Amino acid sequence: MPPEAEATGRATDLAVRRAEPSEHVAIGEMTVRAYATLREPLKGGPVYAAYEQELRDVAGRAETCEVLMAVDRAGRLLGAVTYVPGPGTPWSESELDGEAGFRALAVDPAARGRGAGRALATACVERARADERQGIAILTRPSMTAAHRLYESLGFVRVPSRDWEFEPGEWLWSYVLTF
Repeated sequence: MPPEAEATGRATDLAVRRAEPSEHVAIGEMTVRAYATLREPLKGGPVYAAYEQELRDVAGRAETCEVLMAVDRAGRLLGAVTYVPGPGTPWSESELDGEAGFRALAVDPAARGRGAGRALATACVERARADERQGIAILTRPSMTAAHRLYESLGFVRVPSRDWEFEPGEWLWSYVLTF
């Protein structure tokens, strides 16, 4: 998506646009707040406590990938995501040749239910299509059931053969949308 392009949320009156460097710190802090609300059922604590530094590193992601943010009419940050154009970036995880992906999709806890997550995921799908990718592949934690519902409603399909056990007993589930 070019920097001037916007995708507008239908029911929520929001826009998705490229994040500016001056917004990276705020996006990082919002992303940490959003992920801190997620609980791992077996451990009872935050899912991403050890992942906070990477979640905050928006500037690092923006060096090789595009960071998009959802804002309301007043320009307030509602959520953000990192679009991964395909394999070969430091942020690539599960993308195969011809696929794009996205990472660190987060919605401010105070803004949930306003369509920001859907708008951000849709913007990544639209960007992948514009980039003439063959599909988009993502990884998500098994406990992120609201995210699973969102992805499935957009046409993503669970692909267990591409799941990733990043530590013993710690899994990321694969979802793929093929164009």
